[in-house]
Amino acid sequence: MKKFLLGLISVAFLASCGSSDHGELVGVQNRPTWYPSEPYGMVYIPQGSFTMGNHDEDVPYAYTAPAKVVSVPAFYMDQTEVTNNEYRQFVSWVKDSITRTRLAEGLVEEFEYIDLAEMEDPTFFQEYVALNYPDSMMRRLDWDPYLEWDKNRYPSAEYTEVVESMYLAPEEQWLGYRHLDTRQLNYTYFWINKQKAASKLNRAEFDYNDSDGDGEMFSYRDYIKDTQAGSDRASFFEKETINIYPDTLVWIHDFTYSFNEPMHDKYFWHPAYDDYPVVGVSWRQARAFANWRSKYRRDFLKRSGELIEHDFRLPTESEWEYAARGGEELTTFPWGGPYATNSAGCYLANFKPRRGNLTGDGGFYPVKATAYSPNGFNLYCMSGNVSEWTST
Repeated sequence: MKKFLLGLISVAFLASCGSSDHGELVGVQNRPTWYPSEPYGMVYIPQGSFTMGNHDEDVPYAYTAPAKVVSVPAFYMDQTEVTNNEYRQFVSWVKDSITRTRLAEGLVEEFEYIDLAEMEDPTFFQEYVALNYPDSMMRRLDWDPYLEWDKNRYPSAEYTEVVESMYLAPEEQWLGYRHLDTRQLNYTYFWINKQKAASKLNRAEFDYNDSDGDGEMFSYRDYIKDTQAGSDRASFFEKETINIYPDTLVWIHDFTYSFNEPMHDKYFWHPAYDDYPVVGVSWRQARAFANWRSKYRRDFLKRSGELIEHDFRLPTESEWEYAARGGEELTTFPWGGPYATNSAGCYLANFKPRRGNLTGDGGFYPVKATAYSPNGFNLYCMSGNVSEWTST
């Protein structure tokens, strides 16, 4: 009897340890905890609605930009325009990535690829990956070795040959100065075309009634009823390759009969302009920058074992105008009133204030990204200074 009672107690104890949800809908337990954080250098823009379009300056009944009420969800936006120094971080990363790839492919020992297939005591999953994944996915660049850019301290002849290939050939060098060959700074990335994937024609239909129940391993491909051209997920992957160095010649070809050669020569690379907005960046380059910024942040979060965040992107047109207005409604300027100056007669943004007069606002060229006062959302230079891209 005692043995039987002990058995019942053991069974009850084991049953109680099996589940603690008491058969209730409690959701998946032991989920990681996520703590929201404000992205560095960005400002939170609350949700809201506003009247989008021109107002006071519109020609009556022209309907070139009809006003309409638009609702915008909350989002984050950079507090300033992307500066030269911030974009230069992107350029430096691409330069280093290309150089490390060439060193790895040139079999320079210290920079060889890290082969993920060559592991001591691999797990069953690692063995599976090594057998089934393509070789290109089984290796990655080694970012730990230091890249030496001082030509007088190159460690080997092989290293010298690879690094010097990043510079202009001697016949292209001006006055003997070694300059980076910016034509080589190409950034390649992939993105998923969600609009294409969402198309009804590209949605695979499944028929699970054909299963004979023989216990074989399930594969969704066996049950595709009508195979469309886009039924393979890989068909939605888009590849982009773009040269990411800014077009410094915009200072010349965008301003005819102006002497802007000094800005062409110094604006992007000189430390004096580190905190000035980057110019000469195309829409495709801006998208590539956002992709790299997302990847750079995502790689750090993965290494730290943290949850990934939303990707960086260009704002939509409505998001940008909503943020630029700073909470103001139906106003000519984003700072509220109908005047371009404050009570002291000082201009509130960097633009062409008068006919033929570009200096009245204090800036002949673009000014620092934090010049002038921020708007109601604490964003700088949302009016004037330089043009900005949107996604739409």
